Amino acid sequence: MNAPFQTSDGDDPTRSADGAKPLTLLIAAPRGFCAGVDRAIEIVERALERYGAPVYVRHEIVHNKYVVEKLKAKGAVFVKELDEVPDDAPVVFSAHGVPKSVPAEASRRKLLYVDATCPLVSKVHRQAERQIEKDRHIIFIGHAGHPEVIGTMGQVEPGQMTLVETIEDVDKLPFDSDQELAYLTQTTLSVDDTREVIEALEWRYPNISGPKAEDICYATSNRQAAVKELARDCDLVLVVGAPNSSNSLRLVEVSERLGTPGKLIQRADEIDPAWLEGVATIGLTAGASAPEVLVREVVDALANLRPVHERTITAAEEKMVFKLPRQLTE
Repeated sequence: MNAPFQTSDGDDPTRSADGAKPLTLLIAAPRGFCAGVDRAIEIVERALERYGAPVYVRHEIVHNKYVVEKLKAKGAVFVKELDEVPDDAPVVFSAHGVPKSVPAEASRRKLLYVDATCPLVSKVHRQAERQIEKDRHIIFIGHAGHPEVIGTMGQVEPGQMTLVETIEDVDKLPFDSDQELAYLTQTTLSVDDTREVIEALEWRYPNISGPKAEDICYATSNRQAAVKELARDCDLVLVVGAPNSSNSLRLVEVSERLGTPGKLIQRADEIDPAWLEGVATIGLTAGASAPEVLVREVVDALANLRPVHERTITAAEEKMVFKLPRQLTE
């Protein structure tokens, strides 16, 4: 936080010595890394320590360029598919989860692999298997093409799961109202949007079966709740995250739904000074894959543009920790 402003008689106390008006900065808590992301990054780092470089990683371990580049510098090699991994090299699967065919292929090739799938995503995978065992067709709420969606739909045979993204998609479903159905959701969706789709499903299919606990993860829910707190008191909300990060994009949407403009940025150098014109209060948060160092980078960049009064807005406390795979701890 900046030092107190020095003013003299006749000076405007709301301005700094160079005439710049102070900026109130409300920083969301919780923000940034969640337990699943912490675990995934540590898995890659532990694998590098145990097996030595290079360690291959199928897809981005998490959706953040800064994190990926740091791991590359330590010896991680990121690939799109297993056929790019040499037979004698260890490979890590990303936090988003993978279809069953991927570990099956790794086993066939006798590759040494470590699965960094977030345990909350793995829970959805197990739920999908249980619903299929009960002969229920699964309606999966998620975003087409997202790695988590591909991984979850790959837990069952083709044709056993149908993807919907919107209420309009629900209206187009071909199933009879009394058909045995179940629904599951991607973990990084908007809490509000997902609730609306679930309500539409339950209205059209009164007997549809849902999970006992909502599939949207605690970190996604908490970060969205924190943005709701920020947006009510801000002129602009900045979200540090990647454009391919579902949970980061949802944070921008949450702010804009409350009438407060939101901007997604990967690094501080993407801040346009014009965004600050007429702005007295900015909210700042970070998606679950963005490290705290990038948040502080944004704070410093804003302080170079305007004097900053920094305050934390806390919506929830997080103490979740996930265990590492045994092969890296024994």
